Amino acid sequence: MDEFFDLPTLIVIGVAVFVLFRLRSVLGTRTGNERPPVERRKPAEASANEDTVVPMRPRPAQPTEQDDEYRARKIEAEIEQFSRGNPELASGFKDVVAADDSFTPKSFLEGAKQAYEMIVTAFAAGDRQTLKNLLDKEVFDGFQSAIAEREKAGQTVDFTFVGLPKVEISDAEYDKKNVLLTVRFHAEVVSATRDKDGNLVEGNADQVQTIADEWTFARNPKSRDPNWKVVTTSQLD
Repeated sequence: MDEFFDLPTLIVIGVAVFVLFRLRSVLGTRTGNERPPVERRKPAEASANEDTVVPMRPRPAQPTEQDDEYRARKIEAEIEQFSRGNPELASGFKDVVAADDSFTPKSFLEGAKQAYEMIVTAFAAGDRQTLKNLLDKEVFDGFQSAIAEREKAGQTVDFTFVGLPKVEISDAEYDKKNVLLTVRFHAEVVSATRDKDGNLVEGNADQVQTIADEWTFARNPKSRDPNWKVVTTSQLD
């Protein structure tokens, strides 16, 4: 017995008891009555934080009376500006606005300028698909015929669109089916038509020339299609 409880053994037992006691005091024991873990974020804090989140797609604001008044004043100012003192043109603008509340003279004219550049450039390049998307069928058929004749003769066109120094709306009306806007374009271009051997047939590759056209654009305001199409074209003297 004395050998079993020798001094080294007693020391080891004492150290083990001390370590276990310290662990128990630090970690504690589970009695079944412990409180649940504290949530990382309280509900009040969560709702407060959610109020500061910026939505990826905010809902569009509903139009107010002030917005309607602002738009009315804006349209009135544009009609006065783009009608250039022409009472008939101003009256036509008002008819178009009454039929199509998304119409404004300024935005329409910007779109018409882009369409004109696209159409004359596509015509020179023989790009039928672009023309088909922007022209009424009857007008497209005329452009298509001219392209086909040019291709049959082996002719090509070197074309560069320079700019539009003057553009103005000359007429506006609503015919109870379509809204119709007529625009006069004064464009600067560089154009040279060559035969199959590269000889110059028409135009000048080194000189800017001015061309003048009057085109009418049409759109059904009740249609879901927002695009306008050219329904008539003519050259101005």
